[in-house]
Order: sequence, then C-alpha cells, then structure tokens
Amino acid sequence: MNPHGVGPSHSPGVVEAVDTAPPMTATCLTAAAAAAAVEQCEAFLAGLGTDAYITTSAVMHGGTIGQHVRHAIDHYDAAIAGLRGESIDYDRRERGTDIETDVGSARVRLREIAQVLRTVTPSRSKSPVRVRVMIESASGLEAEHESTLGRELAFAAHHAVHHHAMIAAIAKAMGVAVPTGFGKAPATIHHEENR
Repeated sequence: MNPHGVGPSHSPGVVEAVDTAPPMTATCLTAAAAAAAVEQCEAFLAGLGTDAYITTSAVMHGGTIGQHVRHAIDHYDAAIAGLRGESIDYDRRERGTDIETDVGSARVRLREIAQVLRTVTPSRSKSPVRVRVMIESASGLEAEHESTLGRELAFAAHHAVHHHAMIAAIAKAMGVAVPTGFGKAPATIHHEENR
C-alpha cells in the first residue's frame, strides 16, 4: 500500500484501488472525483437554455432543474465550509437564489466549487470536521457528529449524483439530450460495464 492509502494489496484475493493519478498530484482522489461530478454538471448546463432550466417538472413533483442544481450546490458549499473550520450543516440552504433561475450564475458557482475541490490535498481530506444535522422538524432539534472532510466531500458528490439523476429525468421529459452516464453513480456504471 502506498502512503496515500491506496495501491496493490499484499493479501491474496483482496483487490484495492490503485492510484492512477500522477505521482506528484496534490489533489485528494475523493475531492478530484467530486470536482469531476461538478464539472460534468457544469458541462451539461452549458448546453441548456433558461426555459429548460426553470420549467417546472411534471415528472419530479414540481421541481425544476435549477432547484436541483441549487440543492446540490448547497451541499457542496456546506462540505466546503469544513475547509474553513466551520461546522458542516447540510440543512442550511439558500433557497430562492439566482442559482435556481439563472443558468449562468449556476455555471459560475459550479466552476468555483470545482476549483476549490481541486485544492484539497490527501492530508487535508483526513482533517476532522463537525457535521450538524436536524433530527426533529417540530422543534428544530439538531445533533452534531464527528467526521472527516474527505468523507463529507464523498457524501456531497454522492448526493449530487442523486440530484443529477433527477435533473436527467426532468431534461429527458422535456426532450433535452442528456450525456451518457450523467446522473449515474460510479458503482452503477461500474456494475453495468462489468456484467
């Protein structure tokens, strides 16, 4: 196993991830994967007009592509707060912003997020963070848990892929072409390619 915690296994029958990044990469693999998901969304939005971005969906309970993009961005922003030493709070969301209605604003914010994610080093991804979650709606009761920055970046990326799937369903219902693999989890793509 190499110093980054990935590499060939010395145990028979055990297969571990192999780090295929250049040897001097400064970006943590999890953060790089999260950045790639962000960039995939930004590239999809590059070909999307305003009407498609803000049209209320008939197939996804009245949501819009813009609302799903904003929600995914909120989760990335929450995880990135951990880089600043702040508690990560996925329940703090910025509803009704320009990101929901202006595809250009969303694309700018997605590019900014990808840029930040690409600065996360392997050692920084192991940094402890605090995650706050609301556990009861009536009282607003919250709990706080320990985690790591890398784990929370993985969660934000996984959560975004889930919303990308909803975005893909909305887009397809409007007749908008969706890139192959958009809205599919890496595990799903891996399974489909290795049947």
